[in-house]
Amino acid sequence: MDTKELLKKVRKIEIKTRRLSDHIFGGEYHSTFKGRGMTFSEVRQYQFGDDVRNIDWNVTARYNEPFVKVFEEERELTMMLMVDISGSKLFGTDEQFKNEIATEIAATLAFSATQNNDKIGLILFSDEIELYIPPKKGRSHVLRIIRELIEFKPKSKLTDISEALKFLSNVMKKKAIVFVLSDFISDDYKQTLKIASGKHDITGIRIYDRYEAQIPNLGMVQMLDEETGELMLVNTSSKSVRRNYEKYYQEKVSYYKEAFTKSGAGTIDCRVDESYVKKLLGYFKQRG
Repeated sequence: MDTKELLKKVRKIEIKTRRLSDHIFGGEYHSTFKGRGMTFSEVRQYQFGDDVRNIDWNVTARYNEPFVKVFEEERELTMMLMVDISGSKLFGTDEQFKNEIATEIAATLAFSATQNNDKIGLILFSDEIELYIPPKKGRSHVLRIIRELIEFKPKSKLTDISEALKFLSNVMKKKAIVFVLSDFISDDYKQTLKIASGKHDITGIRIYDRYEAQIPNLGMVQMLDEETGELMLVNTSSKSVRRNYEKYYQEKVSYYKEAFTKSGAGTIDCRVDESYVKKLLGYFKQRG
């Protein structure tokens, strides 16, 4: 993709997702994800109903009447976007590939965080860490994140969510709001997720295509496994083949739901042909 085309794509995504975050998500995001704690702001005269524990005894003694400390929520937060860019993310039978939807969701969340003056970082992963952009503030930083999401070419087509979560725990020492965007066709990440969730506020966003859950009966079909690069002849007219695939797919989805629920993390399911706006809003409202 040449620079001109890339900039055009980035601008298009910015216009669409910024409008969403400005009009819809800004306030929802703010009320859902509270600040780290309270920071001292000022003192004022005591009013009936004030918490006596907040009385400032030095000022009270000086003026011979009670004064209380006023605290404000310390708003600044860090959002980490963890995006799976492995082979299976290129699957899509509807209008958009899963990776395109992931880019739009990530951009919407990033602009919502920017509105609240929060920092945003990015981890692109396959079965290894493909790219890490440390958290920073500002529009130009968000545009860099969008640019990487559009044009980054992964070295590997495999997926290892556990590896990505380990990396997160190593680089993020303070609590962060973390969104993991993947199709979660992976396993063996339950324990790592539990550890990371103990420290961070994590939400898994599963992006999937409605035709992934079942293979239609199309006779003998040559299929490419995007994660191994292997070409296979698959007899889709065989009921057992279709049944086994369905079982395999459902097992992965069940594993994802159980792993996130048991670790106290949140989940959002986004089908590529459905509105991710409704899904995100519903999630924010339910949490707020």
